[in-house]
Amino acid sequence: MDLANLNAFIAIAESGSFSGAGERLHLTQPAISKRIAGLEQQLNVRLFDRLGREVGLTEAGRALLPRAYQILNVLDDTRRALTNLTGEVTGRLTLATSHHIGLHRLPPLLREYTRRYPQVALDIQFLDSEVAYEEILHGRAELAVITLAPEPHTLVKATPVWDDPLDFVVAPEHTLISNGAVTLADIAGHPAVFPGGNTFTHHIVQRLFEAQGLTPNIAMSTNYLETIKMMVSIGLAWSVLPRTMLDEQVASIPLPGIQLSRQLGYILHTERTLSNAARAFMALLDAQIDLPGTLG
Repeated sequence: MDLANLNAFIAIAESGSFSGAGERLHLTQPAISKRIAGLEQQLNVRLFDRLGREVGLTEAGRALLPRAYQILNVLDDTRRALTNLTGEVTGRLTLATSHHIGLHRLPPLLREYTRRYPQVALDIQFLDSEVAYEEILHGRAELAVITLAPEPHTLVKATPVWDDPLDFVVAPEHTLISNGAVTLADIAGHPAVFPGGNTFTHHIVQRLFEAQGLTPNIAMSTNYLETIKMMVSIGLAWSVLPRTMLDEQVASIPLPGIQLSRQLGYILHTERTLSNAARAFMALLDAQIDLPGTLG
């Protein structure tokens, strides 16, 4: 089975269009169509239904998709296993990370890694933690450094590295600061700007309110913590931010008896052979766990 044709098939299935697959693979749409035609001819089945501009998997296409992932992953796994035999830390490391971690946690580690292992080509992908999670599950990234999911997938191994305390914050002049003692019920009555509903951080905060029978008044949402901080700082809403982001632009709301945090760390696929390059980066991350103030 032609691997280039399989890659084209996966790209169409994921992007939902032949043109989207062409952009991802840097191929023309006719070249993508030719690859799919060749794969359909080889398998003697139709893989996509084409209804106008809409493209959907047929029953045969849905059956092939997980097997296509498996075929490509086994091939990549074999390449890594053979390369690892040399003991050298070389090759390409595809590393997915969230914007927040990539900006605030990883720079010193990346600097040290590139100094120690100059022969490794780093492919760093800045993604939402939830998207990075899918990249690991589908084998498109070897390692991801993200906000860890409260309930990880059975095929994902998660290693906590940093404990990331979260604080309720408002603009310094907000009424929630000037009114004295504040409860979670008080906060719920004011407009909030939240991380997107699909994010792990959103679920962590939402569960806190649900445990007390409360519903936060979510007026706006965005996945970018820097944007949330800006909206809070100008007085539009309250929110929850990592303590490491707090400065004079926002004020923390003290809530006696409430401690909120999330775990930051790295994930990998349990059935994937890791490259020497990935293992070397994991060693740097593991060394962070024992540093004072980084965990617990």
